[in-house]
Amino acid sequence: MQKSTINIDILLDPNKIPQQIHWQASDSNAEMKQKAKAMCLAFWDPEDKSALRIDLWTKDMMVDEMGDFFYQMMMTMADTFKRATKQDELSNEMKAFAKTFFDKFREELIRQQQG
Repeated sequence: MQKSTINIDILLDPNKIPQQIHWQASDSNAEMKQKAKAMCLAFWDPEDKSALRIDLWTKDMMVDEMGDFFYQMMMTMADTFKRATKQDELSNEMKAFAKTFFDKFREELIRQQQG
């Protein structure tokens, strides 16, 4: 059996707000730690039947980047759900919601920038 390890390093400021996020995977070809501005990590607890999550983002994560990040996460979650359950219709509904979410997000950003 093969073992794979993912290391995540979080540099916090004095107020315990993430300043830097770096990660490295043992199966990766990258020799250097990879930089990230945000991360969402979830584990399924089968006893409690609940998701345990860690959501972090750095101070320099821009609002438009957060919108892109969430859109991409929702799209990939829909793909994962489809692979795991074979429920194409629900996966497509998740993607449609993600698209609507992202369109509304962009509209609001434009509205805020205009005044």
